[in-house]
Amino acid sequence: MTGPPRHDPQPDSVHRVVALVRPPQPTFELGCAAEVFGTRRPGLPASYDFRVCTPRPGPVRTTAGYDMLVTSGLSALETADTVVIPGWTPPGEPLAPAARTALRRAHARGARLVSICSGAFALAQTGLLDGRRATTHWNLAADLTERFPRVEVDPSVLYIDHGDLATSAGAAAGVDLCLHLVRSDHGAAHAARIARHMVLPPHREGGQTQYAVPPPVDRADPALGMEHSLAPLLEWVAGRLSEAVSVEDMAGQLRISSRTLARRFADQLGTSPGQWLLARRITAARTLLEESELPVEAVALRVGLSSATNFRRRFQQALHTTPAAYRRAFRAADGAPREGDDT
Repeated sequence: MTGPPRHDPQPDSVHRVVALVRPPQPTFELGCAAEVFGTRRPGLPASYDFRVCTPRPGPVRTTAGYDMLVTSGLSALETADTVVIPGWTPPGEPLAPAARTALRRAHARGARLVSICSGAFALAQTGLLDGRRATTHWNLAADLTERFPRVEVDPSVLYIDHGDLATSAGAAAGVDLCLHLVRSDHGAAHAARIARHMVLPPHREGGQTQYAVPPPVDRADPALGMEHSLAPLLEWVAGRLSEAVSVEDMAGQLRISSRTLARRFADQLGTSPGQWLLARRITAARTLLEESELPVEAVALRVGLSSATNFRRRFQQALHTTPAAYRRAFRAADGAPREGDDT
């Protein structure tokens, strides 16, 4: 998700980026911002001035087992063009009133506020994300939604940029967001040159859904008893994924109506029979793409999605990437495209 940059720096100006840290500070997320905005590279203009501040200047404990010395306090935010919150641990830690006030003041005078990974929890505490889309690490998305119900949490994307506020998904997605901000500030060519120095693609395919652990799809509680538990049905379907099993077939297997089946799925699995079946097929497809050399057409048939075209469409809808791109990202062997994996 992109939005118009809030800043329009003059060609000869240096954009001031300040990272707000607190103990225990995640080092990788801070490194994402420091690498993109703070590293000087031969042949590239110094377009950013990168600094770090903390509410209480002095040694700041990190999650990597060492302390770093931060000498600047919250006053550094008064002249920042971009403020980065590179992670926030633990996510439920309250934002100090002084830090909240400093962030809101920075935003009010035109500074761009950016969070990386769990940093969204601190940014949400300012109230500035209320009524707006935001993202964070896929494993923290439910917690962010519960804590801040006014924030529209989207766990599927790598980053979201509203121009004045921007949030990224987990850890390495911070690099994606920072490079995107460079593109917004100084153009695609400049961002591509930074990415090349970092030995990274200027833009990654898809969203973070493809990196999330597949949800447990066989969680029916056998303690309900054979008469009402869905466990036997789920096992029956799992052995027939290559077949054209329908919701009606599933209901017939239990000798109940489709409506009753839907109620049991909602009660026991929190989803519908059709959604569960599609998720089961997609999960099986992910395994085949990662562990086999089968072409996309064969994978589609193995998981009961009838055709490569239908499979690609369903896979794209579920994971926001193509089967071929997913295989390139997760294939344990050489990662080379297989026959039929051209899209």
